[in-house]
Amino acid sequence: MSNYKISSTVLLLMLLAGITGCIGNEADPSTVAGEASLAGQLDISPITLGLELIASGLAAPVQYIGPGDGRMFAVDQTGIVKVIDENGQMHEEPFIDLRDRMVDLSPGYDERGLLGLAFHPNFVENGRLFVFYSAPLRAGAPEGYSCTNLLSSFTVSEENPDAVDMKSEKVIFQIDKPQMNHNGGAITFGPDGYLYLPLGDGGGANDQGLGHSEGGNAQDTSSFHGKILRIDVDSVEDGYSIPPDNPFINDSTFLPEIWAYGLRNPYGIAFDSKGRFFVADAGQNLWEEVDLVEKGGNYGWNIREGTHCFDPDSPNDSPASCPDVGAKDEPLIDPIIEYDHDNHTVVVGGYLYEGQNLTDLFGNYLFADWSSNFDQGDGRLYLARPGASDERPWEMEEISIAGRTDGRIGEFIRAFGRDGEGEIYILTSEVMGPSGDSGKIYKLVMAEEQG
Repeated sequence: MSNYKISSTVLLLMLLAGITGCIGNEADPSTVAGEASLAGQLDISPITLGLELIASGLAAPVQYIGPGDGRMFAVDQTGIVKVIDENGQMHEEPFIDLRDRMVDLSPGYDERGLLGLAFHPNFVENGRLFVFYSAPLRAGAPEGYSCTNLLSSFTVSEENPDAVDMKSEKVIFQIDKPQMNHNGGAITFGPDGYLYLPLGDGGGANDQGLGHSEGGNAQDTSSFHGKILRIDVDSVEDGYSIPPDNPFINDSTFLPEIWAYGLRNPYGIAFDSKGRFFVADAGQNLWEEVDLVEKGGNYGWNIREGTHCFDPDSPNDSPASCPDVGAKDEPLIDPIIEYDHDNHTVVVGGYLYEGQNLTDLFGNYLFADWSSNFDQGDGRLYLARPGASDERPWEMEEISIAGRTDGRIGEFIRAFGRDGEGEIYILTSEVMGPSGDSGKIYKLVMAEEQG
């Protein structure tokens, strides 16, 4: 997948060519050969965009969001949130500083930290916001675990709208994590006003080991790990309640908070204006995926990795067959986007573009791959378009960055941001870990507008 001067149809065919018998659908060889032959005669250059530097001097930016009052906020994994005002100036004093409440992070590489910020839909009126972060292991947690992740609410200071009242913290939800990785945590409010909390499978590898259920946490409906939770943070003053239309509220074999399950590490989630819920789920050894998550859906991990069968005892080989249903005979839902690990590492979820400046991209889903290697940041930016029908996977292609070597950003891509106008931002750093000051926020612009 390193040559992108071919059609997106061929890219799709390359992905589908490796699908095993576990999904029960094989491509028509004559159709594949015909389309590949036709595409081989074409030379289609990738879409090219530019980058406008918005902010720098961060360590490991993980979100760039706004509450709808003209300000934007840069969320850093190290525990700091900075205000970027209406004039584009980043304030020196932090909006939030959680460093003294977090677990100590490894500067070389760590997946813990401040992982999510969500402003209440009525933030302008009530000043409420929510954060998801990694705290030291709480008393009574299982021995040998890594940390306790907290979902907390805060309110803005009455004296200073550019600062949070740090004494206002109310812990709403907490979960003990067996390993450092696979935290999820990129919380968001849905168009229904409920809070969505994505949680990884607990960490480690293969959904096995300390703190993992037999058969994996992601398929264990009595575990929060490997799930997306949906909760109501308005009906209970100091906690949350279960929305009455949650899919499993009347099924005692499920935790009632569960909205969807069968996920490895949902990192990067977003709703579009139609209410569709895009979730990037980081893969294991062979495949990365993006899902359109629906109420009650099972997305297959660790029975499958993407559309491919998975064997936790042999993660570098896809078995020829596996169940196409979960333990409760529910169907396993295929991703809309899948790509392999050839010169890739991990998918980074973005947004469906619905802004005004990049008109050719309207209705396309923008996402990225973190880097092609672990030594030097080499993240790739992608777009995906819907296929010919709802059943057909979306077609993906790489976006070239003007003025950059090989058309790539040349940094680790950590996350995406979106402003109130629907414009998209790329969050990067030059090092793997949550350290230093190489973190940047770029706005995606037309190539001729690149600064």
